Amino acid sequence: MIPPGADTVLVRHGDVGSKSAKVQSDMERVLRENLERTLDARDIDASVDVRWARIFARGDDVDAIADAATDVFGVVSASPCLVVDPTMRGIRRALANTAREHYDGGAFAVEARRAGSHDFTSQDIGRDGGEAVWEAVEGDFQPEVDLDDPDVTFFVECRNDAAYVFLEKRPGPGGLPLGTQRPLVALVSGGIDSPVAAYEVMKRGSPIVPLYLDLGPYGGPDHEARAVETVRRLATYASGRDLTVHKVPAGPAVKRVVDATGAERMLVYRRLMYRIAEAVADEESAVGIVTGEALGQKSSQTAANFAAVDDATTLPIHRPLFTRDKQDIVSQARKVGTFDTATVDTGCNRIAPDYPETNADPAAVRAAVPDDLTELIEEAVADRDRVEVA
Repeated sequence: MIPPGADTVLVRHGDVGSKSAKVQSDMERVLRENLERTLDARDIDASVDVRWARIFARGDDVDAIADAATDVFGVVSASPCLVVDPTMRGIRRALANTAREHYDGGAFAVEARRAGSHDFTSQDIGRDGGEAVWEAVEGDFQPEVDLDDPDVTFFVECRNDAAYVFLEKRPGPGGLPLGTQRPLVALVSGGIDSPVAAYEVMKRGSPIVPLYLDLGPYGGPDHEARAVETVRRLATYASGRDLTVHKVPAGPAVKRVVDATGAERMLVYRRLMYRIAEAVADEESAVGIVTGEALGQKSSQTAANFAAVDDATTLPIHRPLFTRDKQDIVSQARKVGTFDTATVDTGCNRIAPDYPETNADPAAVRAAVPDDLTELIEEAVADRDRVEVA
Protein backbone atom coordinates (compact mmCIF):
# COMPACT_ATOMS: atom_id res chain seq x y z
CA MET A 1 0.00 0.00 0.00
CA ILE A 2 1.29 3.41 -0.98
CA PRO A 3 0.33 6.72 0.70
CA PRO A 4 -1.43 9.12 -1.67
CA GLY A 5 1.03 11.58 -3.17
CA ALA A 6 4.09 9.44 -2.37
CA ASP A 7 7.12 10.35 -4.48
CA THR A 8 10.01 8.89 -2.46
CA VAL A 9 11.26 5.40 -1.58
CA LEU A 10 13.12 4.98 1.69
CA VAL A 11 15.76 2.25 1.26
CA ARG A 12 17.41 0.58 4.26
CA HIS A 13 20.58 -1.46 4.48
CA GLY A 14 21.70 -3.91 7.17
CA ASP A 15 25.24 -5.29 7.39
CA VAL A 16 26.61 -2.14 5.78
CA GLY A 17 25.74 -0.26 8.96
CA SER A 18 27.94 -2.53 11.06
CA LYS A 19 31.14 -1.37 9.32
CA SER A 20 33.53 1.39 10.31
CA ALA A 21 32.56 4.89 9.24
CA LYS A 22 34.86 4.88 6.19
CA VAL A 23 33.87 1.40 5.03
CA GLN A 24 30.20 2.20 5.57
CA SER A 25 30.53 5.35 3.49
CA ASP A 26 32.26 3.43 0.69
CA MET A 27 29.67 0.66 0.73
CA GLU A 28 26.79 3.13 0.75
CA ARG A 29 28.29 4.73 -2.35
CA VAL A 30 28.44 1.36 -4.10
CA LEU A 31 24.91 0.55 -2.96
CA ARG A 32 23.65 3.86 -4.34
CA GLU A 33 25.43 3.23 -7.65
CA ASN A 34 24.00 -0.29 -7.86
CA LEU A 35 20.49 1.01 -7.27
CA GLU A 36 20.99 3.67 -9.94
CA ARG A 37 22.19 1.04 -12.42
CA THR A 38 19.25 -1.22 -11.61
CA LEU A 39 16.80 1.63 -12.13
CA ASP A 40 18.48 2.56 -15.41
CA ALA A 41 18.38 -1.04 -16.62
CA ARG A 42 14.63 -1.08 -16.01
CA ASP A 43 14.05 2.34 -17.57
CA ILE A 44 12.80 3.80 -14.28
CA ASP A 45 13.38 7.52 -13.88
CA ALA A 46 14.54 8.38 -10.36
CA SER A 47 17.15 10.34 -8.45
CA VAL A 48 19.07 8.65 -5.65
CA ASP A 49 20.98 10.08 -2.70
CA VAL A 50 22.29 8.94 0.69
CA ARG A 51 21.56 10.60 4.05
CA TRP A 52 21.60 9.42 7.69
CA ALA A 53 22.52 5.83 6.76
CA ARG A 54 19.46 5.73 4.50
CA ILE A 55 19.12 5.82 0.75
CA PHE A 56 16.32 7.88 -0.80
CA ALA A 57 15.09 7.34 -4.35
CA ARG A 58 12.70 9.91 -5.75
CA GLY A 59 10.52 9.55 -8.82
CA ASP A 60 6.97 9.34 -10.11
CA ASP A 61 6.62 5.54 -10.03
CA VAL A 62 7.46 4.69 -6.43
CA ASP A 63 5.94 1.21 -6.79
CA ALA A 64 8.44 0.30 -9.53
CA ILE A 65 11.29 2.02 -7.69
CA ALA A 66 10.60 0.01 -4.52
CA ASP A 67 10.41 -3.26 -6.47
CA ALA A 68 13.73 -2.49 -8.15
CA ALA A 69 15.35 -1.61 -4.83
CA THR A 70 14.36 -4.93 -3.29
CA ASP A 71 16.32 -6.74 -6.02
CA VAL A 72 19.56 -4.95 -5.05
CA PHE A 73 21.99 -6.80 -2.79
CA GLY A 74 22.61 -4.94 0.45
CA VAL A 75 19.04 -3.66 0.64
CA VAL A 76 17.12 -4.94 3.68
CA SER A 77 13.83 -3.23 2.92
CA ALA A 78 12.24 -0.44 0.90
CA SER A 79 9.20 1.72 1.64
CA PRO A 80 7.27 3.98 -0.73
CA CYS A 81 6.59 7.04 1.40
CA LEU A 82 5.03 10.47 1.54
CA VAL A 83 7.44 13.23 2.55
CA VAL A 84 5.99 16.02 4.72
CA ASP A 85 7.16 18.81 6.97
CA PRO A 86 8.64 17.50 10.26
CA THR A 87 5.83 19.04 12.30
CA MET A 88 3.02 17.39 14.17
CA ARG A 89 0.54 19.19 11.96
CA GLY A 90 2.16 17.90 8.78
CA ILE A 91 2.40 14.35 10.13
CA ARG A 92 -1.21 14.32 11.33
CA ARG A 93 -2.47 15.54 7.97
CA ALA A 94 -0.44 12.90 6.10
CA LEU A 95 -1.66 10.12 8.38
CA ALA A 96 -5.27 11.21 8.04
CA ASN A 97 -5.09 11.31 4.24
CA THR A 98 -3.38 7.93 4.14
CA ALA A 99 -5.98 6.42 6.47
CA ARG A 100 -8.86 7.64 4.30
CA GLU A 101 -7.22 6.01 1.29
CA HIS A 102 -6.11 2.67 2.71
CA TYR A 103 -7.64 1.93 6.13
CA ASP A 104 -11.05 0.32 5.82
CA GLY A 105 -11.34 -1.83 8.92
CA GLY A 106 -9.55 -3.96 11.48
CA ALA A 107 -7.06 -2.84 14.08
CA PHE A 108 -4.33 -0.28 13.45
CA ALA A 109 -1.20 1.07 15.05
CA VAL A 110 1.11 4.02 14.51
CA GLU A 111 4.81 3.13 14.80
CA ALA A 112 7.08 6.16 15.01
CA ARG A 113 10.80 6.82 15.05
CA ARG A 114 12.32 10.26 15.56
CA ALA A 115 15.84 11.67 15.36
CA GLY A 116 16.86 15.30 15.67
CA SER A 117 15.48 18.32 17.45
CA HIS A 118 11.69 18.61 17.67
CA ASP A 119 9.16 19.86 20.22
CA PHE A 120 7.59 16.40 20.36
CA THR A 121 8.70 12.82 20.97
CA SER A 122 8.15 9.58 19.06
CA GLN A 123 5.52 8.72 21.69
CA ASP A 124 3.75 11.97 20.86
CA ILE A 125 3.74 11.00 17.18
CA GLY A 126 2.22 7.65 18.05
CA ARG A 127 -0.46 9.12 20.25
CA ASP A 128 -1.38 12.20 18.19
CA GLY A 129 -0.93 10.36 14.91
CA GLY A 130 -3.21 7.60 16.10
CA GLU A 131 -5.79 10.20 17.02
CA ALA A 132 -5.56 11.65 13.49
CA VAL A 133 -6.12 8.21 11.95
CA TRP A 134 -9.06 7.53 14.24
CA GLU A 135 -10.76 10.82 13.48
CA ALA A 136 -10.23 10.37 9.73
CA VAL A 137 -12.21 7.11 9.54
CA GLU A 138 -14.57 7.04 12.49
CA GLY A 139 -17.40 8.41 10.37
CA ASP A 140 -17.19 5.33 8.11
CA PHE A 141 -16.57 2.53 10.62
CA GLN A 142 -15.49 1.90 14.19
CA PRO A 143 -11.65 1.80 14.22
CA GLU A 144 -9.65 -0.31 16.66
CA VAL A 145 -6.18 0.09 18.11
CA ASP A 146 -3.85 -2.88 18.61
CA LEU A 147 -0.22 -2.00 19.18
CA ASP A 148 0.89 -5.63 19.38
CA ASP A 149 -0.75 -7.25 16.33
CA PRO A 150 -2.39 -4.62 14.12
CA ASP A 151 -3.97 -5.32 10.75
CA VAL A 152 -2.62 -2.03 9.42
CA THR A 153 0.50 -0.22 10.62
CA PHE A 154 1.15 3.44 9.84
CA PHE A 155 4.89 4.13 10.00
CA VAL A 156 6.44 7.54 10.60
CA GLU A 157 10.16 8.28 10.46
CA CYS A 158 10.82 11.88 11.49
CA ARG A 159 14.11 13.71 10.89
CA ASN A 160 15.16 17.33 11.28
CA ASP A 161 14.32 18.34 7.72
CA ALA A 162 11.46 15.99 6.83
CA ALA A 163 9.08 13.31 8.05
CA TYR A 164 8.36 10.14 6.08
CA VAL A 165 4.99 8.39 6.27
CA PHE A 166 4.60 4.88 4.86
CA LEU A 167 2.57 1.68 5.19
CA GLU A 168 4.88 -1.14 4.22
CA LYS A 169 8.44 -2.42 4.37
CA ARG A 170 9.09 -4.54 1.30
CA PRO A 171 11.84 -7.04 2.11
CA GLY A 172 15.07 -7.01 0.12
CA PRO A 173 17.78 -9.66 -0.15
CA GLY A 174 20.07 -8.14 2.49
CA GLY A 175 23.76 -8.94 2.36
CA LEU A 176 26.40 -6.54 1.05
CA PRO A 177 26.45 -4.37 -2.08
CA LEU A 178 27.58 -6.24 -5.16
CA GLY A 179 31.08 -5.14 -6.11
CA THR A 180 32.41 -4.63 -2.59
CA GLN A 181 34.27 -7.96 -2.85
CA ARG A 182 36.52 -9.38 -5.58
CA PRO A 183 34.99 -11.52 -8.38
CA LEU A 184 34.60 -15.30 -8.18
CA VAL A 185 34.19 -17.87 -10.94
CA ALA A 186 30.82 -19.59 -10.51
CA LEU A 187 30.40 -23.06 -11.99
CA VAL A 188 26.84 -23.14 -13.33
CA SER A 189 24.94 -26.01 -14.87
CA GLY A 190 21.38 -26.93 -15.72
CA GLY A 191 20.79 -28.00 -12.13
CA ILE A 192 19.12 -26.43 -9.10
CA ASP A 193 22.09 -25.95 -6.78
CA SER A 194 24.71 -23.96 -8.69
CA PRO A 195 22.58 -20.86 -9.42
CA VAL A 196 21.63 -20.65 -5.74
CA ALA A 197 25.28 -20.86 -4.75
CA ALA A 198 26.11 -18.10 -7.23
CA TYR A 199 23.30 -15.98 -5.81
CA GLU A 200 24.65 -16.46 -2.29
CA VAL A 201 28.13 -15.13 -3.08
CA MET A 202 26.64 -12.25 -5.07
CA LYS A 203 24.61 -11.47 -1.97
CA ARG A 204 27.86 -11.13 -0.01
CA GLY A 205 29.28 -8.63 -2.50
CA SER A 206 31.21 -10.75 -5.02
CA PRO A 207 30.46 -10.36 -8.73
CA ILE A 208 30.50 -13.71 -10.52
CA VAL A 209 32.13 -14.94 -13.71
CA PRO A 210 29.66 -17.65 -14.84
CA LEU A 211 31.36 -20.77 -16.20
CA TYR A 212 29.48 -23.52 -18.04
CA LEU A 213 31.15 -26.78 -19.01
CA ASP A 214 29.79 -28.24 -22.22
CA LEU A 215 30.07 -31.97 -21.52
CA GLY A 216 29.49 -32.99 -25.12
CA PRO A 217 27.78 -36.38 -25.33
CA TYR A 218 27.79 -36.67 -21.53
CA GLY A 219 25.54 -33.67 -20.98
CA GLY A 220 21.79 -33.75 -20.61
CA PRO A 221 19.25 -32.29 -23.04
CA ASP A 222 19.08 -28.51 -23.20
CA HIS A 223 21.75 -28.14 -20.53
CA GLU A 224 23.31 -25.09 -22.08
CA ALA A 225 19.95 -23.39 -22.55
CA ARG A 226 19.00 -24.12 -18.94
CA ALA A 227 22.32 -22.89 -17.58
CA VAL A 228 22.21 -19.69 -19.61
CA GLU A 229 18.62 -19.06 -18.57
CA THR A 230 19.47 -19.39 -14.88
CA VAL A 231 22.31 -16.89 -15.34
CA ARG A 232 19.89 -14.59 -17.14
CA ARG A 233 17.71 -14.70 -14.05
CA LEU A 234 20.71 -14.00 -11.81
CA ALA A 235 21.46 -10.98 -13.99
CA THR A 236 18.33 -9.27 -12.63
CA TYR A 237 20.22 -8.99 -9.33
CA ALA A 238 23.53 -7.93 -10.87
CA SER A 239 22.83 -4.17 -11.03
CA GLY A 240 23.77 -3.95 -14.69
CA ARG A 241 27.04 -5.87 -14.37
CA ASP A 242 28.17 -8.19 -17.15
CA LEU A 243 27.25 -11.84 -16.55
CA THR A 244 28.48 -13.22 -19.86
CA VAL A 245 28.70 -17.01 -19.61
CA HIS A 246 32.06 -18.60 -20.38
CA LYS A 247 31.20 -21.80 -22.24
CA VAL A 248 34.07 -24.29 -22.23
CA PRO A 249 33.95 -27.30 -24.62
CA ALA A 250 34.91 -29.90 -22.04
CA GLY A 251 33.56 -32.95 -23.91
CA PRO A 252 36.97 -34.34 -25.07
CA ALA A 253 38.49 -33.91 -21.60
CA VAL A 254 35.47 -35.57 -19.97
CA LYS A 255 35.66 -38.48 -22.42
CA ARG A 256 39.31 -38.96 -21.53
CA VAL A 257 38.38 -39.06 -17.82
CA VAL A 258 35.57 -41.56 -18.45
CA ASP A 259 37.84 -43.82 -20.51
CA ALA A 260 40.71 -43.74 -18.04
CA THR A 261 39.02 -44.03 -14.63
CA GLY A 262 36.87 -46.31 -12.54
CA ALA A 263 35.52 -45.72 -9.04
CA GLU A 264 37.39 -42.40 -8.74
CA ARG A 265 35.84 -41.05 -11.96
CA MET A 266 33.58 -38.40 -10.42
CA LEU A 267 36.44 -37.12 -8.29
CA VAL A 268 38.79 -36.84 -11.24
CA TYR A 269 35.97 -35.08 -13.07
CA ARG A 270 35.62 -32.58 -10.22
CA ARG A 271 39.34 -31.92 -10.30
CA LEU A 272 38.89 -31.24 -14.02
CA MET A 273 36.10 -28.74 -13.26
CA TYR A 274 38.21 -26.89 -10.70
CA ARG A 275 41.24 -26.70 -12.96
CA ILE A 276 39.18 -25.24 -15.80
CA ALA A 277 37.65 -22.76 -13.37
CA GLU A 278 41.10 -21.80 -12.11
CA ALA A 279 42.32 -21.13 -15.66
CA VAL A 280 39.32 -18.90 -16.36
CA ALA A 281 39.78 -17.16 -13.01
CA ASP A 282 43.38 -16.32 -13.85
CA GLU A 283 42.29 -14.61 -17.06
CA GLU A 284 39.33 -12.80 -15.47
CA SER A 285 41.12 -11.60 -12.29
CA ALA A 286 38.83 -13.70 -10.09
CA VAL A 287 40.06 -14.90 -6.72
CA GLY A 288 38.06 -18.06 -6.05
CA ILE A 289 35.68 -20.72 -7.32
CA VAL A 290 32.02 -21.16 -6.37
CA THR A 291 30.17 -24.47 -6.60
CA GLY A 292 26.72 -25.72 -5.60
CA GLU A 293 28.13 -28.70 -3.71
CA ALA A 294 26.63 -29.68 -0.35
CA LEU A 295 28.04 -32.12 2.18
CA GLY A 296 26.61 -35.59 1.65
CA GLN A 297 24.18 -34.59 -1.08
CA LYS A 298 25.78 -36.92 -3.66
CA SER A 299 28.19 -39.81 -3.49
CA SER A 300 31.00 -37.58 -4.72
CA GLN A 301 30.24 -34.92 -2.11
CA THR A 302 31.39 -36.65 1.06
CA ALA A 303 33.82 -35.08 3.49
CA ALA A 304 36.54 -37.53 2.46
CA ASN A 305 35.96 -36.87 -1.22
CA PHE A 306 36.16 -33.11 -0.81
CA ALA A 307 39.52 -33.61 0.88
CA ALA A 308 40.66 -35.64 -2.12
CA VAL A 309 39.83 -33.00 -4.76
CA ASP A 310 40.37 -29.55 -3.30
CA ASP A 311 44.12 -29.57 -3.94
CA ALA A 312 43.44 -29.61 -7.69
CA THR A 313 43.53 -25.81 -7.53
CA THR A 314 45.41 -23.23 -5.52
CA LEU A 315 42.29 -21.06 -5.42
CA PRO A 316 39.79 -21.34 -2.55
CA ILE A 317 36.67 -23.34 -3.42
CA HIS A 318 33.60 -21.70 -1.92
CA ARG A 319 30.59 -23.91 -1.20
CA PRO A 320 27.82 -21.62 0.11
CA LEU A 321 25.38 -24.53 0.27
CA PHE A 322 27.74 -26.83 2.17
CA THR A 323 25.42 -27.51 5.14
CA ARG A 324 22.07 -26.82 3.49
CA ASP A 325 19.26 -29.37 3.09
CA LYS A 326 18.05 -30.02 -0.45
CA GLN A 327 14.53 -28.85 0.41
CA ASP A 328 15.94 -25.54 1.62
CA ILE A 329 17.95 -25.12 -1.59
CA VAL A 330 14.90 -25.86 -3.72
CA SER A 331 12.86 -23.35 -1.74
CA GLN A 332 15.46 -20.66 -2.29
CA ALA A 333 15.72 -21.50 -6.01
CA ARG A 334 11.98 -20.89 -6.28
CA LYS A 335 12.31 -17.58 -4.46
CA VAL A 336 15.27 -16.43 -6.56
CA GLY A 337 13.48 -17.50 -9.73
CA THR A 338 15.91 -20.11 -11.07
CA PHE A 339 13.95 -23.26 -10.20
CA ASP A 340 11.64 -23.49 -13.21
CA THR A 341 14.52 -23.70 -15.67
CA ALA A 342 16.50 -26.19 -13.58
CA THR A 343 14.29 -29.27 -13.60
CA VAL A 344 16.76 -31.85 -14.92
CA ASP A 345 20.00 -33.21 -13.55
CA THR A 346 23.30 -31.72 -14.69
CA GLY A 347 24.28 -34.70 -16.80
CA CYS A 348 26.85 -36.07 -14.38
CA ASN A 349 24.75 -39.22 -14.05
CA ARG A 350 26.09 -40.12 -17.51
CA ILE A 351 29.62 -39.82 -16.18
CA ALA A 352 29.25 -41.55 -12.83
CA PRO A 353 30.49 -45.14 -12.53
CA ASP A 354 28.23 -47.89 -11.26
CA TYR A 355 30.08 -48.01 -7.94
CA PRO A 356 31.47 -44.54 -7.19
CA GLU A 357 34.10 -43.91 -4.55
CA THR A 358 32.68 -42.34 -1.38
CA ASN A 359 35.72 -42.46 0.90
CA ALA A 360 38.54 -41.54 -1.41
CA ASP A 361 42.25 -41.69 -0.73
CA PRO A 362 43.72 -38.41 -2.04
CA ALA A 363 46.82 -40.12 -3.41
CA ALA A 364 44.72 -42.67 -5.30
CA VAL A 365 42.61 -39.90 -6.84
CA ARG A 366 45.68 -37.96 -7.95
CA ALA A 367 47.15 -41.12 -9.43
CA ALA A 368 43.96 -41.70 -11.44
CA VAL A 369 44.24 -38.37 -13.27
CA PRO A 370 45.24 -39.02 -16.92
CA ASP A 371 48.68 -37.69 -17.84
CA ASP A 372 47.37 -35.76 -20.83
CA LEU A 373 44.49 -34.06 -18.99
CA THR A 374 46.40 -30.80 -18.60
CA GLU A 375 46.76 -30.46 -22.35
CA LEU A 376 43.06 -31.17 -22.88
CA ILE A 377 42.15 -28.57 -20.24
CA GLU A 378 44.33 -25.93 -21.89
CA GLU A 379 42.75 -26.63 -25.29
CA ALA A 380 39.22 -26.46 -23.85
CA VAL A 381 39.84 -23.14 -22.08
CA ALA A 382 41.47 -21.64 -25.18
CA ASP A 383 38.47 -22.68 -27.32
CA ARG A 384 35.80 -21.34 -24.97
CA ASP A 385 32.92 -19.22 -26.23
CA ARG A 386 31.23 -16.33 -24.52
CA VAL A 387 27.45 -16.40 -24.38
CA GLU A 388 25.64 -13.12 -23.79
CA VAL A 389 22.66 -13.24 -21.43
CA ALA A 390 21.27 -9.71 -21.93
